[in-house]
Amino acid sequence: LRLAVHIQTSRALMVISLLLGFFGIIVSVVGMKCTKVGEDDPITKSRIAVAGGVLFVLSGLCTLAAVSLYATQVTYEFFRESTVPINARYEFGSALFIGWGAAGLTVLGGSLLCCSCPAKERRGQQYYRQSQPS
Repeated sequence: LRLAVHIQTSRALMVISLLLGFFGIIVSVVGMKCTKVGEDDPITKSRIAVAGGVLFVLSGLCTLAAVSLYATQVTYEFFRESTVPINARYEFGSALFIGWGAAGLTVLGGSLLCCSCPAKERRGQQYYRQSQPS
């Protein structure tokens, strides 16, 4: 059984997206400030978190490309003149909308992780809590 090229391409993009998301989760957990894994330096930890955010953004873009490629093919097949009656043609299903929503949320989450990069001027400064006057 040989599948169409657009289905094989979408499948490959989704597998790549899953792998990027898996590694993004691992890298992001290591980069969180609340974990004891890895470096103790907060700047290094935030750079690791940014790397996890980049992986999430790439994962979301792969998902978006796969779902949009499949939707484009469905649209093309729907409007193409063929002998198949209109009521037997494919239409957008809920899986496409879930895929677009998942891609958007993954890109948004990755972007938020990328915003955790520390400012350069804060490097080396120490913040102390002010004691309450008695």
